[in-house]
Amino acid sequence: MTNDELIKQWEAEEAFAFEGWDFSHLNGRWDSPEPTWDYKKIISAYLKDTDILLDMGTGGGEFLLTLEHPYNKTFATEAYEPNFKLCLKKLSPLGITVKQTYTDENLNADDKLPFDNDFFDVIINRHESFDLEEVDRTLKQGGYFITQQVGNQSNRELMHRLNDNNDPYLPHHTLDKYVETLVSLGFQIINTDETIYPTKIFDVGALVFFAKIIVWEFPGFSVKTHREKLLDFQHDINEKGYIESTDHRFLIVARKM
Repeated sequence: MTNDELIKQWEAEEAFAFEGWDFSHLNGRWDSPEPTWDYKKIISAYLKDTDILLDMGTGGGEFLLTLEHPYNKTFATEAYEPNFKLCLKKLSPLGITVKQTYTDENLNADDKLPFDNDFFDVIINRHESFDLEEVDRTLKQGGYFITQQVGNQSNRELMHRLNDNNDPYLPHHTLDKYVETLVSLGFQIINTDETIYPTKIFDVGALVFFAKIIVWEFPGFSVKTHREKLLDFQHDINEKGYIESTDHRFLIVARKM
């Protein structure tokens, strides 16, 4: 395949419609093992049918709906405008309350929770930013905060290569830092876990699709501006059959005392 034909393929990946937080388009193209823990099973161990639940950064509500929690006791936030509109169509008719936490006028509002003090019994957060003081404010005494996060070691190799050896490294985004803050706020740490593991990407188009979505890791990315770098990744595919990267996840279960 010529370079021009590859570029056309990658431009099609860049334009591929992405809705909710559904990465099924990458199935079979990106080998990234699941964490050693079962996030859904952990939540189920602490979530009762009578609890008022918040899912922060719900995406399109895909994971939230698998919990099958009573809809009238389920709340969700979403920052990204297209996903928020999707949630209004998909979740609101079920009786789930959806609030947007991001507006173009206030770019720093995504961590602020538009809810009263001491409102929730359980707050869950899967790969979404958060402000622990807001979690503390809106969580009832005795309530649980359960989060699975993408650690700051994820995709470092890819970020270095695509971002000219610069990456948006977040030194505070670590398991230890969040545990330290939670303890200072008076939380009891129930459980923590962490894993770092290798991943393999089997075609450059998959990387293009991913990079155009995860804009905070790949700022300014486009096929046009990163053409030569993408061709360099294609060389890896031709030589080894895959591109190497790393995934980093950590888990926290904490109780407000």
